[in-house]
Amino acid sequence: MHISDTIDQATLVNLIEAGAVHGASVIGQPGGWEVVVRYGHTHKALSAKRGQVRLFRKLDTLDNFLRGIGLVQYEVDARQFDPQAMKAARTNVAAAERLKNAHEAVAYRNWLEGKVSASRAGLADGSNKAITAKEWASVRAAKQKQRAAA
Repeated sequence: MHISDTIDQATLVNLIEAGAVHGASVIGQPGGWEVVVRYGHTHKALSAKRGQVRLFRKLDTLDNFLRGIGLVQYEVDARQFDPQAMKAARTNVAAAERLKNAHEAVAYRNWLEGKVSASRAGLADGSNKAITAKEWASVRAAKQKQRAAA
């Protein structure tokens, strides 16, 4: 069973505190475990902050979460759970790419800060001259004309 309708954590906590939750199922997926709660005639999956279904990578983490919000009894359906798919889904390639992007962002920030500092120092010591708004408009128009011709 895969439910597309979701419920956020705050709403789920309110329903639990009100005694309105009739049951819950923890359902194994290739990427982890999802929670489906039953209240009234409705079944809804717990959502992550961005609205998609929240997946827990480890069953014990999910159990601790559910106990923490007051849901201590639930069913587990592990038919679709695939630990090999979880390993394939979480590769070091993605982590390496994020790390590479972070390093590139830091390098760019450092480069830009260096350029700005050098420009300010040049203005302070007179080695750079400030241009007027009219001069800048002329330079900008020439660059736009050059780009349009290319």
